[in-house]
Amino acid sequence: MLNCNPLTAFSHRWGLELDCHPFPHCIIRNFIQSDSFTENLQRELLDLNFHEKSNDLYKFNQSDDLKKRKEPHITGLRAGLFGRFRSWLGEVLGIELEPTVDISCAKYQYTDVLLCHDDELEGRRVAFILYLVPPWESSDGGTLDLFSTDDHFQPHSVVKSLVPSWNTLVLFEVSPISFHQVAEVLSEDKCRLSLSGWFHGPSLERPPRHIEPPFPRSPHLPRDETLLLEWLNPLYLDVDYQSQVQQEFEDSSEIQLKNFLKEEKFKEVSEALRSTDFQWTKQGPPNRRCYEVASLESFPQCVSACWELLCSEAFFLLLSNFTGLRLHYLSPSDEDREEEKDQEYEEEREATGSSGYTPSANKNNKGVLLVCVCALPFKKPSTPVCVGELRRWAHGDYTLLHDGDSSRAEYALDLLLTLSCPDWQTEFGGFTSYVANEEDEELLMVYPEENSLALVYRDKETLKFVKHINHRSSTLPIGDSCRRAVYDFSFVYYE
Repeated sequence: MLNCNPLTAFSHRWGLELDCHPFPHCIIRNFIQSDSFTENLQRELLDLNFHEKSNDLYKFNQSDDLKKRKEPHITGLRAGLFGRFRSWLGEVLGIELEPTVDISCAKYQYTDVLLCHDDELEGRRVAFILYLVPPWESSDGGTLDLFSTDDHFQPHSVVKSLVPSWNTLVLFEVSPISFHQVAEVLSEDKCRLSLSGWFHGPSLERPPRHIEPPFPRSPHLPRDETLLLEWLNPLYLDVDYQSQVQQEFEDSSEIQLKNFLKEEKFKEVSEALRSTDFQWTKQGPPNRRCYEVASLESFPQCVSACWELLCSEAFFLLLSNFTGLRLHYLSPSDEDREEEKDQEYEEEREATGSSGYTPSANKNNKGVLLVCVCALPFKKPSTPVCVGELRRWAHGDYTLLHDGDSSRAEYALDLLLTLSCPDWQTEFGGFTSYVANEEDEELLMVYPEENSLALVYRDKETLKFVKHINHRSSTLPIGDSCRRAVYDFSFVYYE
């Protein structure tokens, strides 16, 4: 009869590696004694149905919960892990671990990744990963990276990387500082197969969450329309075309304006970005973001002028004309628009002799992302402000949604002006994804496109992230026309 419990006498043969840096973890090699059991277990796992999972934090394939699977080797491992091994682990830790079974199987293949997080969720006390991988090198990627933390208990940098190896179990304590990631898999022909889950028990006390200070916002710069005439494609200065843009924007809450800058200005800025020595600073912490921002003081003249354009009073007014939002005191208020519509209706009614007008309950609907502006609660006029960055994106960069994002979300207009991304492909990542709060469904994706201005209005229930840029982007050639990087101006405007 097949012995499906390979964990007998485990304490006598294991060689344990224990380390408390950067947080308590343990490595147990040759965890399962029987080679045939381990190989049969691998075969059963590979025969499971896997589902692709992808969001801001990860991309990989995962099986269904293994709690009730009937395959003999999966059943045997589950019984051993959550039976004798759980009891032994509880004794070692001096705590009572619950019998809760929490286990699944994951396949990481080329470009799959799990970015920086701490695993903290109510009840999780010890995480485990059992690797069933072919011969693996650090150059294959897929390492389990452990992060150090700063004085605010935020992740700082990777200080230890564990290379997966066959029949090796890794355990670590789940805590407010247990920040880790699965590095992107770089091998195109190997599969990083693993079983993972958690032993549940009393959670450790968490210190107060660190709250980042908000980015400083600034009112517009006193610059007139001369900047617009100098920099912008004349098409976007045509009043009739601006009305057309506004109509499209009000229908869908977003728009992309191609060939936005004059060709000669776009080329000048793009060449400066690739050739000038900017002062770039990596942005973190890694559980929130990873990309570079240029220091304003290091801008060459043409890039400074483009920055001033996006901050100028004339540009605020232009954005008002594009979107219908009140980003300038000269732009019409909601009341003005309603009076104008009423007047137009009266003139039409008198001309046609019609009567019985019934106002539409949703006559100024702004679409999926845009809440009806006329339905917003009345507030005193405020000074429109903006905040912006010049960013550089390359392989490995991303931004993540965070627990505190939804509580601080505001009505805002996002602007993205991509300055350099030749030959960029959607499969590289690097696109901006808009999602509804606490929902997985993507509402909108904005892809990098050279000299294209993207405008998106979002409400308090809409969040955004930039998808991890994967290794496929590194296949682009290096040369004068392509530097494997995306440069963009990212601004947010507030009414």
